[in-house]
Amino acid sequence: MARARGGDSVSRRKGGGTKGRAGRARQVYVYTEGEVTEPEYIDIIVRSGTWAEPGRTVQHHIENPNAEGKHRKPLRMVQEAVRTLRRVEREAKDAGLRRDKDWNWPQVWVLFDRDDHQGIREALSLAEKEGVHVAYSHPCFELWRLLHYTNYTATFGGVCGDANSRLRSRPGFAATYGRGVRTVTEQQSKHVREGQVLTPATDDELSRYRTAKKHAQKINDGHSTANPNDWDPYTDMWRFVEDGLLLSGY
Repeated sequence: MARARGGDSVSRRKGGGTKGRAGRARQVYVYTEGEVTEPEYIDIIVRSGTWAEPGRTVQHHIENPNAEGKHRKPLRMVQEAVRTLRRVEREAKDAGLRRDKDWNWPQVWVLFDRDDHQGIREALSLAEKEGVHVAYSHPCFELWRLLHYTNYTATFGGVCGDANSRLRSRPGFAATYGRGVRTVTEQQSKHVREGQVLTPATDDELSRYRTAKKHAQKINDGHSTANPNDWDPYTDMWRFVEDGLLLSGY
């Protein structure tokens, strides 16, 4: 079972040989549009998830925990992520890691939503050009949370509030905030609870994560346009879970 990993600083060691390099955790640096929701989700799944390969672990670092709203726009975050990527790549080289050889070469990820943001296409294009990884949700991250409960293929009209409302109305959702809780406000729902994403021990069905991933892939495959502004709904958060955090599930 995976354990939460992270911190503001990472020890740097030069050399160490191939065996030493292979035994290090991958450092993953993450910029999140949400100040609360995405970081809480990440903490839960890393703490409770399963590493895809024994011996390959990740230390994740939220790079913008106290950033103001203007610094949480997609293009702005990608621009900052590019600078972070260049820095951590230099540090990785100094530590003896090689981009084309070592599985634990560092990664930088940006998690952002469509919402009503400008510059979505520019942000995605810059990220692809510079080697920054992106997990993108349309209309917002709440879609990914909703897919842990049910499939949803209809358009939200770009309105995140609609996705949030549908999430809060799911059977059992409110109860994850405490015994006897029947309703949850939109503000309260920003806080993620384990019971919303983890599979109950008594559930013999496909895990909530596998269910969400299956729904997301089917939704994404249905889009024929190349314009990400029109991918309603869409989410590829599972790529971050597997390709970034190296989890096989949770």
